Amino acid sequence: MTCGQFDSILADIYGSVPTELSEALHRLVESANAKPRDGSLWDQNDVVCITYADQIRQPGLHPLEAFRRFFLDWELDQKLRCIHLLPFCPYTSDDGFSVVDYLAVDPDSGDWDDIARLGQHFDLMFDLVANHTSVSHRWFQSFLADEEPFRDAYIDQDPTADLSDVVRPRSLPLLTPFETASGTKHVWTTFSADQVDLNYGDPATLLRMIETLVLYAQRGARIIRLDAIAFLWKKVGTSCIHLPQTHAIVRLMRAVLDAAVPGTIVLTETNVPHKENISYFGDGTDEAHMVYQFSLPPLLLDAIHSGDTTVLRDWMKSLRPPTDQTTFFNFTASHDGVGVRPLEGLVPRERLDHLVDVVRRHGGRVNMRSQSDGTESPYELNITYLDAVADRATIEPAEHSRRFLATQAIMLSMQGVPAVYFHSLFGSPNDVAAADESGQNRRINRHKYERDELENALADAAGLQRRVFDGYCRLLELRRQQPAFHPIAGQQVLDLPGDGLLGFVRGASDQRIVVLANLSDSAREVSCDVIPVAADHDLLADQSLAQGDAISLRPFQVRWLVTAS
Repeated sequence: MTCGQFDSILADIYGSVPTELSEALHRLVESANAKPRDGSLWDQNDVVCITYADQIRQPGLHPLEAFRRFFLDWELDQKLRCIHLLPFCPYTSDDGFSVVDYLAVDPDSGDWDDIARLGQHFDLMFDLVANHTSVSHRWFQSFLADEEPFRDAYIDQDPTADLSDVVRPRSLPLLTPFETASGTKHVWTTFSADQVDLNYGDPATLLRMIETLVLYAQRGARIIRLDAIAFLWKKVGTSCIHLPQTHAIVRLMRAVLDAAVPGTIVLTETNVPHKENISYFGDGTDEAHMVYQFSLPPLLLDAIHSGDTTVLRDWMKSLRPPTDQTTFFNFTASHDGVGVRPLEGLVPRERLDHLVDVVRRHGGRVNMRSQSDGTESPYELNITYLDAVADRATIEPAEHSRRFLATQAIMLSMQGVPAVYFHSLFGSPNDVAAADESGQNRRINRHKYERDELENALADAAGLQRRVFDGYCRLLELRRQQPAFHPIAGQQVLDLPGDGLLGFVRGASDQRIVVLANLSDSAREVSCDVIPVAADHDLLADQSLAQGDAISLRPFQVRWLVTAS
């Protein structure tokens, strides 16, 4: 992509080329003095840890510095390559996703120097909260004062317009009235009254956000996550999600990054049904390098709690990145809940209802969303993934950790780049008190630790948190050594019985790994006849297997099988 090609994308967005924006983008790229990053786009060493910037606190230190020291002291730089810092800017709500200043670091977390020091040991991933700002952002305050150049930076919508087709992620009013210097304005607020949607119909607003994007890459972000990107463009009378202009803006952001900071990876965050989600690959060269596997977390839970791995197996068979420049971002948990919209079209409603019941029995919560007919339906499951897998009140720590780590071993084996949420790595329990006190269900999986508290939780070698942490670290160490787990290495799903078994083969000519999983509570066997690779050694159990014999699997066991050298 050359600078001269920006104009064709701008025409796709606006119908014609805004001259000032076009010229500004060209100046932005020229001043960036682009230098390609060293190395390939990704490899099997790429494992991302998702965390808040103030996740760990220690007296006398900025939380970012406390985090860096803790991760180095526990040698996690040997197991993880990249740290995804969730929004670290000053904010007013939604735990960071209501940004007050895109260019500043929240002083309660640290400063840019802390982030730079963290970047000396880990690659970095930043969020661009692209859809909205906080009402306290100076841009919005200028909008309220009717001041240029922010008079058109937000969306003043006629409240009598028919907005019934708009897809909503939350059950909150879509428009919020604000008193401005020119009277009452009803401003578009997709996510909350504190989060006001930016108006990308204003070219100056688009330029401001692209300048922020480039700055983030220049500040060290190897991966940039485009948050809630699907909602970017609004047009009355439509769903206001995935509109062509939104895809064109993603193409423009990718093109500018390719020209200004080559090698920066674009990741789109769209918690929607799978077919809609992968539309952000574009043609495989012009939109996202990576898209989230939003269907994976609920499908793994569905498989465990239904005893039926058929849906998960068949969905995995459908996974096919369009080019070698694209791959999936695999995860099971994040700061948000487990989205269930990505189950649409995959799992019958009664299976979703069963999953909702299980989560509530395990102490979790369920966030709902409004539909166009006025009814509500489940939007996401709010629970730690560890507690979603099993009920800690009814199961021993050894069995609980084995079930949980089976799901993580599958995720880590799949084609793509794996991402581990902080609370999955450390086996955190539900933080019910935080959810109750804040009234925010998502806080159940956002506990912030003092360093002493976390180390005390890990001190008990037989306890659930230490079992999870040790088991996870071993999985990560082994995974990074396997060329077969390169993000774009092949993936062939096996036709195993769907009553708890799952199998697939990863890799290419230099190494192939057979992944076998038993997600049932009964011992199972897999005939060697259905495995297309001669494999006689299990990396996870460090166990040699007799060739020709059926391969046994204990309940909730995963094997990584290779040919012994």
